[in-house]
Amino acid sequence: MAFIVLGVLLVVAAVAGFFYMRHTKSELHAMIGTETLSIPELERLRGISDELGAQGGFRKVSEVVGAAYQRPEGLLTSEVSKTPCVWYRYRIDREYEHVQYRDGRRYRSKRTEKVADFTSSEGYALLDEENRTIGVDPNGTSPEGVERSVDRFERAGGEQQPFELFGIRLPDFFSSSRDDTIGYHYKEWIIRPGRRMYILGEVHDKIGPLVIGKPDQKGHFIVAARTEDELRKSRSQRHRLLAVGVIVAFVAGLASTVFGIVR
Repeated sequence: MAFIVLGVLLVVAAVAGFFYMRHTKSELHAMIGTETLSIPELERLRGISDELGAQGGFRKVSEVVGAAYQRPEGLLTSEVSKTPCVWYRYRIDREYEHVQYRDGRRYRSKRTEKVADFTSSEGYALLDEENRTIGVDPNGTSPEGVERSVDRFERAGGEQQPFELFGIRLPDFFSSSRDDTIGYHYKEWIIRPGRRMYILGEVHDKIGPLVIGKPDQKGHFIVAARTEDELRKSRSQRHRLLAVGVIVAFVAGLASTVFGIVR
């Protein structure tokens, strides 16, 4: 029975890996097939669209590169490290000991639960070499290769409160038993102003100025603090590894299932 269960799990993993491999290949082809356009080129294309009577209806899938720049209202302040930035995300996990009773015996195991996971939704901009800007609508997407500003674990103990969010003392609300809490793991990612960015998405003028964001229809939206060459190389390597892993997992899963049935 154990071999059959293992075989089924391996086959399921192979199927999931296959679809992830296809998605990776699709992203790679999108980067290869999409042209990187400058802000003046996009403005020229938008002008042509306006001349044809499609004001506010300009749509163009494009790659855009530039330095991260603050929105008109100013910089954001990240919640954990209090760092000035244009985008941030944080996650807080509680590590605790779980107690379970079976057959009159007590078993303790270490577990983790998510306490908070927040991504800033405010837009920002990309600045080119001539100080021209194009807006960015992050749409909840977590960028690749951004700076991790916080990665620390704080043990619980005494009256210490590990974190306050908007004035709320998280441990009091999220811990069912504070005595079982081991501690809290804090992670935070940020984009500082000036960080070079690559974005693949759909440029539009719905609100007037040009903005790049997630395509309305099907399409990829890639935001990264990395170069296009670096992204292509990582996608190519991932695709190769997944291709090998899918074959190995499927063959091993099939063999394990057959073995479990006939033994």
